[in-house]
Amino acid sequence: MASDVPFLVAEADGGDVVGYAIAHAAADEGEILNLGVAAAHRRCGVGRQLVRAMMAALAARGVRVVYLEVRESNVAARGLYDRLGFRVQGRRSRYYRHPVEDAILLRAAISAETGDA
Repeated sequence: MASDVPFLVAEADGGDVVGYAIAHAAADEGEILNLGVAAAHRRCGVGRQLVRAMMAALAARGVRVVYLEVRESNVAARGLYDRLGFRVQGRRSRYYRHPVEDAILLRAAISAETGDA
């Protein structure tokens, strides 16, 4: 966080951390490096809110295109990203370990006016 990396945290009403997102930005490109949501809070909109907020934060830094990788088998995450405007850009063979699995590379353009994909 001291390195000026975009880092967002989602909290429940009691202050418990229920999700986070971290990204990187360089020039007009960004990458969502990690998105995590506590199991008990999945499919409740936390991930969607974090991605939207991160895209807005990246847009405020001048980012116009955002990339991310997702496990090929992560159907829920792939559906979320698809609904948020991310499209398949490519594949990284054997990108993940434990278990070994391909990553699907996704890309979304950010609207300069709204910060949305």
